[in-house]
Amino acid sequence: MLVTLPISELIPGMYVNSVTKQQESVDGIKIKTSGLVRDKSIIQRLVAEGVLELLIDFTKSDVAVPSKYKVKEKPQADATNQDKPASKKRVVSLQQEFAKASVSYDAHNRKLQSIFGDLTSGLSLNTDALNEISNEIVSSVFRNEHAMTILTRIKDKHSYNWRHMINCAIFTAVFAKYLGYKREVVQELAMGALMHDLGQAKLPQGIFSKPGKVTGNEMTAIKKHVAQCLGLLKGEKGITTLMLDMIVNHHERLDGSGYPRGVDDSKISRPARILAIVDVYDALTADRPHQEGDEPINALRYLLANKQLFDAELVQLFIKCLGVHPVGTIVKLTNERLALVLEGNHSNPIKPKVKLFYNAKHNHHVTAKDIDLSLNNDEVKIQASVKPADYKINLPRLLKEHLLL
Repeated sequence: MLVTLPISELIPGMYVNSVTKQQESVDGIKIKTSGLVRDKSIIQRLVAEGVLELLIDFTKSDVAVPSKYKVKEKPQADATNQDKPASKKRVVSLQQEFAKASVSYDAHNRKLQSIFGDLTSGLSLNTDALNEISNEIVSSVFRNEHAMTILTRIKDKHSYNWRHMINCAIFTAVFAKYLGYKREVVQELAMGALMHDLGQAKLPQGIFSKPGKVTGNEMTAIKKHVAQCLGLLKGEKGITTLMLDMIVNHHERLDGSGYPRGVDDSKISRPARILAIVDVYDALTADRPHQEGDEPINALRYLLANKQLFDAELVQLFIKCLGVHPVGTIVKLTNERLALVLEGNHSNPIKPKVKLFYNAKHNHHVTAKDIDLSLNNDEVKIQASVKPADYKINLPRLLKEHLLL
């Protein structure tokens, strides 16, 4: 889809087809350019050159068509898509999707564990199986984005390697959908996230299972997983340049302090920036052999505090997408009750929908009650997030009790 935009509406991720209006310059030079706008410095350069208006090709862009430009297309789209089931998929309830997602999530973990084991043993990569996992994750996210996301809160330090890759695919799909990417692009992004750490299967596994922190030499070895992953994917069908870009650059940082190449923000694409945020967020919140997972709010604070490393604009959007207390988190309310976060609130991330289930003052379960914190006029607020273990709560069992139909 081609849309003409004023320079004031140009943002990173848009693909410029051509310049349609430019101020007359003294030397009479006109800008003739096309390509993806990777960062704000490109926009500033276009402004300095007197560009007023551009033709944007959204079929090549990393961002969705702005809503105000969709209106003109909407009647036609409605007429041509009346018999498509996509709109019906959006009304799937959390409980309905959670029942299916629970089975799928466990199956995905077993399948990815098997793939990981095959690679460790020297067998070839089964990309068809990976594509199937990725497809099912994206389909679940588009039916109800909360079901799979809740399952990422279940921790198991002994299966971190493959859980991390599955979780990153889930978070990437959820975030990309929130950012307005087209379904096929979300699919690519999720696949890239799913594969990003496959190279670790070709490294000594003792490094990842040791209870203590890694040494300098071990870290040097770990950094080789990026090159190992590229080696595994070389020549495989269905592997796109976008996926490879995510894999190569997900450990790069805006200030050039990342690896394997140490490139700065001018060389890091938006998809790679997305995966960098998702990768660190899941790593910080997951239980691993050498550390207990931190609470989501602390991981989000870390991302916010390190603007020199992570795209600050994307971090802000990631927080709005997940919420300050993401779904699946147990929170303590100001009325001395514990509640399970069920659904985020994009307009007010600190006021999600929750399910009250526990009296924290007297330490016993109570009759479950759904509460929308955005509608209770501040009568009840979230005081803090809590770890299930602090109240001897078995999170997988709790989820099944309250979310399975």
